[in-house]
Amino acid sequence: MTRPMRLLVVGVSLVLALAACTQSPSAPPPTPTAAATSDLDGIKEYLLGQTRVLTAAAAELQAPSDRYYALAKETSFDYEALWAMRRQEVIAAIEAARAAWIKASPIYEKMEGIVAGTPSLAQFDVDLDAGAAGAEDPDNAVSFDLTLPDGRTLPKPGNLFGVTESALWGTEPAFASGVAADWNGNGAIEFGETLPDANVLKASADVLAQMANDLHAAAAVWTPTESDAFTALVVMVPTMSEYFASWRDSRFVLGDASTQRDFNVISRLADIQDILGGLEVVYAQVRPRVESVDRAQAEQIAAGLRDLKAFVADIYAQEQNGRRFTPEEADTLGAEAQNRATAITGQITQVAGLLGVKIVE
Repeated sequence: MTRPMRLLVVGVSLVLALAACTQSPSAPPPTPTAAATSDLDGIKEYLLGQTRVLTAAAAELQAPSDRYYALAKETSFDYEALWAMRRQEVIAAIEAARAAWIKASPIYEKMEGIVAGTPSLAQFDVDLDAGAAGAEDPDNAVSFDLTLPDGRTLPKPGNLFGVTESALWGTEPAFASGVAADWNGNGAIEFGETLPDANVLKASADVLAQMANDLHAAAAVWTPTESDAFTALVVMVPTMSEYFASWRDSRFVLGDASTQRDFNVISRLADIQDILGGLEVVYAQVRPRVESVDRAQAEQIAAGLRDLKAFVADIYAQEQNGRRFTPEEADTLGAEAQNRATAITGQITQVAGLLGVKIVE
């Protein structure tokens, strides 16, 4: 998910301004009642639960990636010979790696709202799932170079879930072997019928596994604050237009006309639901503090998050049932989701101000 952070900061600033404008100058704001500070243990427990399963899933991705690398190495990385001589073993290894990737990616999305929205953890989101390739967007690029087993270095290649996805499904030519592989023998090369560059796949799977472990370690020593929780909500809820734009440009909408290299295997509509689910966990932990200001508004925020998630779920259900949305429809739906998200965020920001909780932009 390439997240244009400069635009995100502008969006948060607009939400802050909107929240300020909604406060009536003629009526003083409600005075918070005596309420204990939020018990945020649930946020950390949820995050650690996700990081644990992510480390296991990343290890599952490493194993078949290593098998594929070993097969390629046996043929001195002659991919035509590899396909001719070890076809079934190659297919088995790649299919296992793909299954592990499909398992790992949603695990991360379920915690992304917390990771990306917490300043002390946000770099993990850039490097795992959000950062661009340095050549495409230097300002929003990942922080690492990828060193391959054969000694090559790919400078700032893009986020790790994106690199592994595009290597496994062949959407980035620089990560592929260049050998046509007709998996089903029908005489046509279809989406996903590819042989990855084994060096790229192994290196990216290895670094993804290491970074998943690093994220788990960072989460273990992190103590969430109310500022962290409210910041995560204010930063991550109003990102709907970005996600819908990625969905619009993917194969799920454009089909074979898509030139987007990632988010072509799992629909962004599924990702949005996972992200919102994690943010609902965050809100549940601070809701008692919101109720100390205004119980009705506390319920409005919770209902808004539920309704936004249900709105996306309905679109996803239609897609799963075979509907192909047009780019224009995707833009319209994205605008509706963004309007809902902006309204929710304005309410959260206003309450944070009344509570004296700092939002970190």
